[in-house]
Amino acid sequence: MNSNLEIANKTSVDEKQTFDVYQVRKDFPILSRRVNDKPLVYLDNAATTQKPDSVIDSMSHYYKFENANIHRGLHFLSELATESYEKARLKVKEFINAMSVAEIVFVRGATEAINLVSNSLCRSEHFGSGDEIIISEMEHHANIVPWQLLCDRKKIKLKVIPINDEGELEIDAFKKMISEKTKLVSVVHISNSLGTINPVKEIIDYAHSFGVPVLIDGAQSAPHIKVDVQDLDCDFFAFSGHKVFGPTGIGALYGKTEYLNMMPPYQGGGDMIRKVTFEETTFDDIPHKFEAGTPNIAGGIGLGAAIDYVNQFDRNVLKEHEDELLKYATEKLLEIDGLKIIGTAKHKASVISFIIKDIHPYDIGTIIDTDGIAIRTGHHCTQPIMQRYNLPATARASFAFYNTLEEVDKLVVGLHKVIKMFR
Repeated sequence: MNSNLEIANKTSVDEKQTFDVYQVRKDFPILSRRVNDKPLVYLDNAATTQKPDSVIDSMSHYYKFENANIHRGLHFLSELATESYEKARLKVKEFINAMSVAEIVFVRGATEAINLVSNSLCRSEHFGSGDEIIISEMEHHANIVPWQLLCDRKKIKLKVIPINDEGELEIDAFKKMISEKTKLVSVVHISNSLGTINPVKEIIDYAHSFGVPVLIDGAQSAPHIKVDVQDLDCDFFAFSGHKVFGPTGIGALYGKTEYLNMMPPYQGGGDMIRKVTFEETTFDDIPHKFEAGTPNIAGGIGLGAAIDYVNQFDRNVLKEHEDELLKYATEKLLEIDGLKIIGTAKHKASVISFIIKDIHPYDIGTIIDTDGIAIRTGHHCTQPIMQRYNLPATARASFAFYNTLEEVDKLVVGLHKVIKMFR
């Protein structure tokens, strides 16, 4: 993007909005609906967050007034759509404090971002037979399976950082694992099933002392904490739009310029090329060489609107509210007879996984759903964690800044109802 355009489109919010959770809830239309004639209590934010009117309206506006394909058209609508889409890329760049918009690749979500790195590095000379990749025991399947596939193709060994009973990474074990054979470390920033906030800067610094690049799965951290990829000094960072109050089917991969330049394209097609002949193809510069075909234009615009919405507020204030919800919910849940919280790390985000003695998590989720309370039950795409704790599943309540203490109370009442039915 032209540097002058980048400056002209720079998003800056000098004055933050006062945070009033009850006023904020009015911005999210779905929160006012009823389920089984009960007010919706939405506590499944780790799976996906709800969308404010401004995000919904931005996508509707694109389809009503700007709908056209981007980058290749010279007509008015195409130029207008391209400008809106590339403004969204700039907003993502500023949201995570990347150095350049060229380091922001639009993808379908964190899963595709990780697969992009896995598949592209696989075709580069970065990996060879006998090399090693380090992940952790608390990874989402999206940060396990792509590396397993790579290991199969390249004869690479996958090493796993263990976690302790509280759900914290055993950092000393990690430091013993890394060696000259290690070619990548890929770890989650915040666990989607335990809520653990990992010491990723310490991990990055240590890996870099061996010259090893680090990918951070930021699907859960982007909505909960302020992310600064330059401060972290991570080499890759992946997150999904639908976790940060934006639409599904859009996300971003941040990659340092040096790595994105050395990585071959992930997919081939239109919009990622400079010239195509039957003899050879030359590819466009980053980030476009990784963005083959027509993208999710409305999704990108919606993600930009979601970032604008979040940026209205002081992120520290939002985190303080979520921390209050976490503290209050933890205290109230621990008062319930037979309930055990899985994941008690010292540093946590607003995610609580739990079990209740002699009651299957699926039964918990099904029963409280009749009262309009939405939680997640299952393995949360983290089956190795379930194996670590010898559990088939957990129930999980996950909070966003639009949740309230009253909703925590309703969850507690619902869980008491469940227990009464089984005992």
